[in-house]
Amino acid sequence: MILVKNLYLKYIREYFALYDINLSIEDGEKVALVGEEHSGKTSLLRILAKLERPSKGEVYIKDIPIKKLNFKFDISAGYLPASPVFFEKKTVYENFKYILKYQKLNEADLENKINDALINFNIEVLKDKQVKELTLYEKYLISIVRLSFRSLDLVMIDNIFDALNDEEKEKIVALIKEQFSDKKITLIVATTSEKIAKELANRNIYFSNGSIVTKEEKA
Repeated sequence: MILVKNLYLKYIREYFALYDINLSIEDGEKVALVGEEHSGKTSLLRILAKLERPSKGEVYIKDIPIKKLNFKFDISAGYLPASPVFFEKKTVYENFKYILKYQKLNEADLENKINDALINFNIEVLKDKQVKELTLYEKYLISIVRLSFRSLDLVMIDNIFDALNDEEKEKIVALIKEQFSDKKITLIVATTSEKIAKELANRNIYFSNGSIVTKEEKA
């Protein structure tokens, strides 16, 4: 499904965020990108999400060069960054409604879908809160709910765990496993934690200083 060949990303003259990255990820595989901060994990995810353009190299998703890939027609992908994006002054309900308007539901079906999600995820208390009033944990929680509204082929989750306490981490990890364990969904999670990688992924790819390394080299 995903093939990366001789990939480089250079932000400034002397600094490579990614250096000669080669990897492949199969359809339905659960993969963790593991490494310290600034090791290249986020840069790779941003390229896969088409938020960055590589300086050199090739990336294919479903055999389509990424520069030609259309996320509306070729593949359904969801990306959850460490700093999730919302309409901060709108309520959780209003943010959900904005996302769902693209599904062209009538008003009654749209409202039912949102209310069902609020109940199923046990977040009814957040319905009328403005996003700017939420904790970071709550923002991650409703971000995952937003992704659950869509039928996804590829889910990419950036390093969302480090700022959470242990209880919050456990809840978010459990929710990710519950929502994206389907064999049809390819899951790529970036994390600094081997423990979280073990819980969410079947294969780890280790990063250090912008390159893929062995576990021993990482240590």
